Amino acid sequence: MNNTPVKIALITGYLGSGKTTLLNHILANTEGIRAAVIVNDIGEVNIDADLIEKTGAVERTDMVPLMNGCICCTLKDDLADGLRRLAASGRFDYIIIEASGICEPLPIAQTIALICEESTAAGLGLVLDNIIAVVDAARMRDEFDDGKELLKEDIDEDDIESLLIQQLEFCNTVILNKADLVTEENMKELRAIVRGLQKDAVIYEAQNCNLPISQLVNTGLFDLDKALGSAVWADAMEHPEEHENPEVLEYGIETFVYYRRKPFCLAAMDALCEDWFKSVIRCKGMVWYREDPNMAYIFEQAGRQITEQQAGLFIASAPKKEQKKLLARFPEAKETWDPVYGDRMIKLVFIGRNMDRADIEAHLDACLTD
Repeated sequence: MNNTPVKIALITGYLGSGKTTLLNHILANTEGIRAAVIVNDIGEVNIDADLIEKTGAVERTDMVPLMNGCICCTLKDDLADGLRRLAASGRFDYIIIEASGICEPLPIAQTIALICEESTAAGLGLVLDNIIAVVDAARMRDEFDDGKELLKEDIDEDDIESLLIQQLEFCNTVILNKADLVTEENMKELRAIVRGLQKDAVIYEAQNCNLPISQLVNTGLFDLDKALGSAVWADAMEHPEEHENPEVLEYGIETFVYYRRKPFCLAAMDALCEDWFKSVIRCKGMVWYREDPNMAYIFEQAGRQITEQQAGLFIASAPKKEQKKLLARFPEAKETWDPVYGDRMIKLVFIGRNMDRADIEAHLDACLTD
């Protein structure tokens, strides 16, 4: 058995961004990389798989089309089987996975990382090497200016911005594709928007995803822990004082952390969410409500979409004896422990463009209650 691990690249990006073009570009390489393909299409007919096969760059036996679901959930087992089979064949040194355009990258990457761990234990070396987000530069320009192009789409209009933002936040490489369709100034602005959401990823500009293969495969860029902290909102939660990037500030894109030790009134916050701040691109963090004082909630806004979900009980809600045990397990909670509120807090990271911080904080403060 070949002990050299088979590396994996995951390609994400919204519908029409150029993912299949990039895939074909990698497959047509002349640098001796033997690549297999896994293509995930959310519908019953895997059109992308058909397009890839027609190019002649890959044979049907080298390709695993996964249909009628997403590879992070309903097709998780199929993905694992496909990766193991391709790795065990000994014919490939790289596997390219093209995710559906409407899939979030984080759960897919976590699934792949788990499969890689299990494969190593089983003697089949699989390594996630790179997560590539392909972005339509013209659509990004229109999205963050006035959204005209997005409003023409028929599929999940309310989720498009959220998907684009999450794809940018969780990746190692960003390709600003279709660069020929925007001006140089547009491109500088788009780079600033991307960097305002993602602090670590390598950013490339391209036409038809035409980039040197060395910038795409065998990069060694993926590290799960680093990737989880690469989103600006995640880094700002830990280091709120370090976000003064000149490249970003030049275009009015900035970040701040809203931190309070009082709970929100649920009805007041619901009303505010109905008329959310147009200047805010991304907001994420922890909130607590007077109506449910023991529960921490994760608040998340991306584009037009706002969601909340329970994150678990605050340590301060437990009996004193149990609190001591929990604080021993989670010593980081001691650093912000309040003698009155314990670990109860509101901590939200805002990323936006030309935000009026004082106005945003005033509206949020109006939702606070004792």
